[in-house]
Amino acid sequence: MPKSIFITGGGSGIGRAMARHFAARGWFVGLADIDGAGLAGTAALLPEGQSSSHRLDVRDPAEWDRALADFAGVAGRIHVVANNAGVAHGGPFADNTRAEIDHLVDVNFRGVAYGAQAAYPHLKASAPGSCLLNTASAAALYGASGLAVYSATKFAVRALTEALDGEWTEAGIRVRSIMPGFIDTPLLHGPAGAASNGSKRDAVVAAGLEFTPVEAVAQAAWDAVHGARLHTLVGKTARQLAFAARWTPGILRKRLPALMRPGKGE
Repeated sequence: MPKSIFITGGGSGIGRAMARHFAARGWFVGLADIDGAGLAGTAALLPEGQSSSHRLDVRDPAEWDRALADFAGVAGRIHVVANNAGVAHGGPFADNTRAEIDHLVDVNFRGVAYGAQAAYPHLKASAPGSCLLNTASAAALYGASGLAVYSATKFAVRALTEALDGEWTEAGIRVRSIMPGFIDTPLLHGPAGAASNGSKRDAVVAAGLEFTPVEAVAQAAWDAVHGARLHTLVGKTARQLAFAARWTPGILRKRLPALMRPGKGE
């Protein structure tokens, strides 16, 4: 049987691009998302008979167990689990609602942690060479003004990746992350925050930052799964931020508030 990958957030954006990339290389793809229409849209782009779809709310550990068991029943073994589902809210931290904070933490970190626990026995069964791939962010390199809670959740994903890579080495499981900069996906098309009239995409454009093609993120995911690098930076913004965070943190601290200041549409 071909190798298999289970991808959360598979109904759009990075998850859809990952699915197409891996399927094009002969992998069997498990698509997971809370959005049924999105799942159907991605499945229609993949070769017939090369994917299965699973409705999954990553905030529910029981749904994780069910979805992975269902996928294993179809695929045989699970070689990679891509913890990719995520949400984004921004704006000044003082204006963030408690609902926004809870939503970010529940999806971006609890969902990833629940997924890692649920994935472990499946990845152990297909080891050595299996992989847990977490989608972190360039926002995990330095706390981003205007993205405080989002950035904090991605720092948590980064830390979890590093910890589990150490813990699971003996089991033959690699744990990796990708850290993309700004990607022009549906995640950026909604309001920057509850108190904002502008979109997250508008804020990125106003700051003069670049968008990384989603196909580049899919290639980075492939490279991460097959490579030795713990964290894979994706895009010019991510690489520049990593350099500045390491070598010129004082300058970065002064520049970030201006870069991430809301745009005219807010």
